[in-house]
Amino acid sequence: MRIAPFARLPRPLRWFARLLVLLLVLALLLAGVVVWSVRRAFPQLDGELKAPGLSANVSVYRDKYGVPHLYADTPEDLFFAQGFVHAQDRFWEMDFRRKTTAGRLSELFGKATLDTDKVIRTMGWRRVAEQELSILNPRTRAYLDRYAAGVNAWMKATPGKSLEYSVLKLTNRDYEPEPWTAVDSLAWLKAMAWDLRSNMEDELARAIAATAVPRQRAEELWPRYPYELNSPIVSEVNQARATSAALTPIPEESRDALARAARAVRAAPDLIGTDGDNSGIGSNSWVVSGAHTVSGKPLLANDPHLSPHMPSTWYQMGLHCRERSESCPFDLTGFTFAGLPSVVIGHNHRIAWGFTNLGPDVSDIYLERLRGQEYQYRDGWKPLETRTERIKVAGGETVTLTVRETGHGPLLSDVLGTAKRAIPGAAKALNEPDEEKEYGVALRWTALDPGRTADALFLMGTAENWDSFRAAAKSFEVPAQNLVYADVDGTIGYQAPGRIPVRSGGGDGAWPAAGWTGQVEWTGWVPYEKLPTQRDPVRGYIVTANNAATGPSTTPQLTRDWSYGYRSQRIIDRLKQAIQKGKVDAATMSSIQRDSRNAFAPELTRYLLNPDLKLAGPVKRAVKLFDGWDFGQSKDSAAAAYYNAVWRHLLIRTFNDELPEGARPDGGDQWYEVLRPLLAEPSDPWWDDVKTKGVQESRDQILLLALEDAFDELSDRLGPDPSRWAWGDLHSLTLTNDTFGTSGIAPIEWLFNRGPLRVDGGKDAVDAAGWNVQRGYDVTAVPSMRMVVDLADMDQSRWINLTGASGHAFHDNYWDQAGLWADGKTIPMRSRPESVRREAVNTLTLTP
Repeated sequence: MRIAPFARLPRPLRWFARLLVLLLVLALLLAGVVVWSVRRAFPQLDGELKAPGLSANVSVYRDKYGVPHLYADTPEDLFFAQGFVHAQDRFWEMDFRRKTTAGRLSELFGKATLDTDKVIRTMGWRRVAEQELSILNPRTRAYLDRYAAGVNAWMKATPGKSLEYSVLKLTNRDYEPEPWTAVDSLAWLKAMAWDLRSNMEDELARAIAATAVPRQRAEELWPRYPYELNSPIVSEVNQARATSAALTPIPEESRDALARAARAVRAAPDLIGTDGDNSGIGSNSWVVSGAHTVSGKPLLANDPHLSPHMPSTWYQMGLHCRERSESCPFDLTGFTFAGLPSVVIGHNHRIAWGFTNLGPDVSDIYLERLRGQEYQYRDGWKPLETRTERIKVAGGETVTLTVRETGHGPLLSDVLGTAKRAIPGAAKALNEPDEEKEYGVALRWTALDPGRTADALFLMGTAENWDSFRAAAKSFEVPAQNLVYADVDGTIGYQAPGRIPVRSGGGDGAWPAAGWTGQVEWTGWVPYEKLPTQRDPVRGYIVTANNAATGPSTTPQLTRDWSYGYRSQRIIDRLKQAIQKGKVDAATMSSIQRDSRNAFAPELTRYLLNPDLKLAGPVKRAVKLFDGWDFGQSKDSAAAAYYNAVWRHLLIRTFNDELPEGARPDGGDQWYEVLRPLLAEPSDPWWDDVKTKGVQESRDQILLLALEDAFDELSDRLGPDPSRWAWGDLHSLTLTNDTFGTSGIAPIEWLFNRGPLRVDGGKDAVDAAGWNVQRGYDVTAVPSMRMVVDLADMDQSRWINLTGASGHAFHDNYWDQAGLWADGKTIPMRSRPESVRREAVNTLTLTP
């Protein structure tokens, strides 16, 4: 006999029980749908899988971290398979990236991304990529096409895409991704160049600062590079100093134009940068010759500092010809970008290389005088070039954007508003006739000229010695980089490739130029032969960390805006210590990568511990944290927590009262050199708070207030006992998905985001987990990967990625490397075929 459920319950409880069961059933069904949506997109990792377009089988071996090694008979099949495997793990990321670089995000997300699309369309990233395709080496073009064919083969074979597409259907049911093209890959190089664009923000910030304080005081905020403290990469210290060109004054009335241009820059996407704050972008790389290593062969280390992304910016991969030959020369292991063929950083069977950002001045801001649809140039008026961009908006109407350009480039000041009255009063400030004019701000940038960087990716991957590597690097035009090199024969080297402008009129690119004068123009590029280079230096090591590449009197001048060299000098000091104690090994290199020492803390704490400050009460007890502190910034350090809070409040109190937004301190090593002379001048005007009328604050008053502000903040956040404070409780990293991770809908964010992780290090420590004093302590830039290559035995190399190989939420490899990364650990970087096969947990054969 069947018994009806709940029959013996009172009627009200009976209905409640039935409702509860219904809700549970619906919850289970929803959970089942979510699980199905998640798992259906997981790639096939074992057995055989048809990939029409291949000429022969390709083997794909994956280790327990999901890192794939591909083995093929021809380069064409190898790059076809790379596109297929990239798409297996990261297609949503690839699709999102190409929509971003084409200025088409609004097709996915509606009007929320319209400003971003407008900025990208104004600069024309994809238009430039289309022009590049025709000037590339035919072999490069063929590889790009084969990569695209591999992506498209995956698309045809895989009806179920990733979870992101299921979520997107909730608001945009009509979206379907289109086939991949070679231009989709090339356009990614524009995003890379944008995020490594060097001093564009410095140029704007200088001009904005000069609208609020006198030019001389604004110059104090960008001090000279401290050559007496921190060595350049290749030159001996030379105390001569380059001079600036004569400049058109920056009128106070120009602030609106400059601020609008700055807003346009911030609205552009930062796919590897730091959310409009480019100050955290950097990298460490160094190479040690066999004279100083245990094995007698070189060691090479690299850790690029980029914004944290989920999934991570990088994708680890091996690309191998089964039989290496002239017709199939590839044997690569390293870090790739999903959406771009070849390996960007890593090694082949003979050489290894790493990147850091050179940071030369490759962009200029021009103030332009406008009249209707004309702009003034010297003694005449020229027509503005115009083009129309149509931006499709999901759930809305197509938006028409008119882009205007002068001979210097697109008008950024047009993007988020009209150019009219962009610089009101500028004529008066520049001692010109008093008449109404319009002004705009144009961008000249090397990445807006077609280039051949894609050629370099394949040429570097097949180089076998220093000469062929240098010849390959010549094509790496944008972004300009520092390259460190080592090979199995024992050679180490450094080369700075890149397209760097030569300016007329003595211009150095540090300040905006008056475009109508024609006095500061780009007249060509610095010849490759004159760019910094070095081979086998006597000291036996080469260190690059965005520090000055050359001495101050060296010509050509590449920039005024280097990073100030504290990371590079700390690496040099650590290497010297290690060499004095014995020989360097891979563990030494990894240890240096994790060095968290704050280089300015010894200087500032001398003043914080000064008894003349007359500290009292709990603040006095908190300051005792600095007694005996080694200046390391481990996540468990109480002293690091308090010091960084003091640093934050000190900069805000000292400078925010006078500097407008866009010119305020971010907390990086630029501000070490700003503060160093100020600390020796107790009555310098910067210490005064201009908001307190009739009161002249001194250094010690501001230091005391900063100590109190920091104590109050940490007491509220971490409790009243300073000994229980910990830097990692402030300085944490949430791995946030680039698309749905900030949706504002908690369940969706839970699907895609991971963390938080407590993190060591700090801005401009070697372990450069950056943060911005204006925003708080959350991590905004990270060592996005770490790699140590052992040229004695490539198979003993080590690496780590920020998150993991997979872009699929809830896949085992979605963020399985993140915990290891946060603890400073690495995993084996295998490359020998026998090692790859031995450690494979999945083996897939792609068949024609």
